[in-house]
Amino acid sequence: MASTSRADTIRAIFAAYLTDDRKFVENAFSDDFRFTSPYDDNIDKPTYFERCWNGSDWIERHELERIFVEGDEAFVTYRCVAKGGKTFRNTEFFVFEGDKVKRIDVYFGATYENGTFVKQPSA
Repeated sequence: MASTSRADTIRAIFAAYLTDDRKFVENAFSDDFRFTSPYDDNIDKPTYFERCWNGSDWIERHELERIFVEGDEAFVTYRCVAKGGKTFRNTEFFVFEGDKVKRIDVYFGATYENGTFVKQPSA
């Protein structure tokens, strides 16, 4: 990945999710990788794959809308379209160390089903 841009690495990671290429994603993440989302607080790489790698057979596609890269940091906003009609938009903050992704923080957006807003349960 040394000659790959940060944006290309992000695109490749999203493509790997859709093809269930876990090996590629594991190799893209540093050994000390950390992940935070509304459901996970600063989990390590093994825990990420245990909790979050559920397969992508429910996803029809990711539409990467924006990728902003500033040095070793990047934001990506995407719309995920599920096979059952749900869609949602998230933003992820990536931190790179060398050619590897060291951290991802996920910020969830609204969910829609067949074009109608779906209220999410309160925490």
